Order: sequence, then structure tokens, then C-alpha cells
Amino acid sequence: MLMTRERRPPIRTLRGWAIHVLQEAGAIRECEEHGWMQDRADPHARDRADDIARRNPPTGVSADEAGAEVRQVLDSIGDTCPECP
Repeated sequence: MLMTRERRPPIRTLRGWAIHVLQEAGAIRECEEHGWMQDRADPHARDRADDIARRNPPTGVSADEAGAEVRQVLDSIGDTCPECP
């Protein structure tokens, strides 16, 4: 008998969702060598990320909470990789 399991949601935390939104909008990028997230300092990408977050918040999260989480995550990401010289 074939048994199936429910698929896990691809993003498990609100922080993970916010990082995905920021990457999708082009506001952050990953250091190719070390994998650290880096702020691209693009104000238009930040606005796009905030717009995406407010229009499509995760289930059970208000638009204001989603926007606040995106801003909080963005504020926690630097513009340089800590491991790059």
C-alpha cells in the first residue's frame, strides 16, 4: 500500500518568509563564496519587498506584521560579508 505524507510548507518561519521576500524583490543577495546574506542598498528593491509583504502576507499574519518583519530582517543584514577580506 502506498503511504503519503503531508508536505511540509517550504518556509517554516516568518523570518524565513521575510528573507524569501527580500531575495525575490532583489533587496538582498547571497555572498557567492560564503553564503552570508548582504543588503544591496537598493531603495526601490526595499520598497518592492515591503509592497510584496503587505499584499501577500503569510496565513495568519497581518499586513502590518508582515511589513514589520521584512523591515526587521533587512535591518539585521549588513552590506558586506563578514568572512570576505
